[in-house]
Amino acid sequence: MPESSNPSSPAETAWQILPQGDRCLVFQLGDTISEAVGQQCLGLAQALRDAAWPGVTDVVPSFTKVAVHYRPLPDGSGPTFASLRTLIEARLRDGIVVAERASREVSIPVCYGGEHGPDLDDVARAAGISPQAVIDLHTQPGAMVYMLGFAPGHAYIGVHDERLGIGRRDTPRSVVPIGSVAIANRQSVIYPNRLPGGWNIIGATPLTMFDPARDPAALLQPGDRIRFVAIDEAEFDRLRAQETP
Repeated sequence: MPESSNPSSPAETAWQILPQGDRCLVFQLGDTISEAVGQQCLGLAQALRDAAWPGVTDVVPSFTKVAVHYRPLPDGSGPTFASLRTLIEARLRDGIVVAERASREVSIPVCYGGEHGPDLDDVARAAGISPQAVIDLHTQPGAMVYMLGFAPGHAYIGVHDERLGIGRRDTPRSVVPIGSVAIANRQSVIYPNRLPGGWNIIGATPLTMFDPARDPAALLQPGDRIRFVAIDEAEFDRLRAQETP
């Protein structure tokens, strides 16, 4: 298994390059979610996009992996798993460099509890703390967007205090309202549309998370720093009215 030095950490990180079907390969950095690994995935994804290799159609970072999608060129040539693996290994001879772009600081207003956060009390009981303590933990700085997935603009945010390490709901909902802020396993998601979901809903944001007419369409991007800010019902309604055309 190849190894690469992580410039953000004195430790070395073992990595693997594995096939994923016949038109994708996956670069895997272990199986532990951490900010250091997440930053490495973002850095590698950016480096592979910048390389602009012919036949590579998409590069998608996640918590611990980077997927590289590819297809043959019209003349029958183009990348294969073996050729792309060789290119990636050559690019990584000096290690995985963390993305250079400065992280954006994004504040997300959230109205916690009540009709917007029907699972807040259950989360508090499961964590053995008060509902206000859940809010206090959730609004602590330091959270990061690790990836987008599941639906357009659906951001996975973490890693929160270990006391918010509760599991998902036993029974998922068939419909979760747009803007719902939900937690599970020390992570948060914000539902960009009405979607099914099994995470614990503790609040809602009035912000529009995904708008195809906006550039970029997704409000949040991998690498963004997130600060959840508690607001009351009146402020929620005021901000929601501003977001509605």
